[in-house]
Amino acid sequence: MFNIKKYSEIKDYLKKTSNNAKIVAISKNHPLDSVLEAINAGVYIFGENRVQEAQKKFQKLKQDNTKIELHLTGPLQSNKVKTAIELFDVFHTLDREKIAREFSKYRELLINKKIFLQVNTGKEKTKSGIFPEDIKDFLFFLRQEMKLHVIGLMCIPPIDDDPGYHFNKLKILANENKIHELSIGMSDDYEKALQFNPSYIRLGTILFGKRL
Repeated sequence: MFNIKKYSEIKDYLKKTSNNAKIVAISKNHPLDSVLEAINAGVYIFGENRVQEAQKKFQKLKQDNTKIELHLTGPLQSNKVKTAIELFDVFHTLDREKIAREFSKYRELLINKKIFLQVNTGKEKTKSGIFPEDIKDFLFFLRQEMKLHVIGLMCIPPIDDDPGYHFNKLKILANENKIHELSIGMSDDYEKALQFNPSYIRLGTILFGKRL
């Protein structure tokens, strides 16, 4: 069940605070019916974590409705890169050389797509993402060698840390590397994220309820 009331409240709050952040409605592990409810409420930006699940739900929807913008917010396997590029419009989780090399094979398909670099600001062993000190070199590799256009940085703060510390850290890293867009903030911490002028906030539980 999609929470239309909550979505409208957050949209109104963004408008009232003159915040340009766009809401990515994270529909992973939620049924097609919930996605259709969201579309009927005027939602067109969705996030999915897995390519196969996204294909089942969105392949036909995107053909029928050109307004839909689909974001990949989970890790990507190298053998799914081409399929993902054909389906998704924005990628939030580029963080490995192997995936970057696969992306570079399909540069002609990426012309109107957006790529974010995932940063592991907390240096957690169980989490994906480039370590902060490696960003500069990795960006050089992506831009100069792979000829990929990276427009932003993304992070997921450690669960027990103050998210504001990590959002601020990411903002500083973005400024240092002349990157202008941030993908930060989820259901529990999006209000803190909004203080850092993100391009996208990624909201799942607050809009769709607990995952199935």
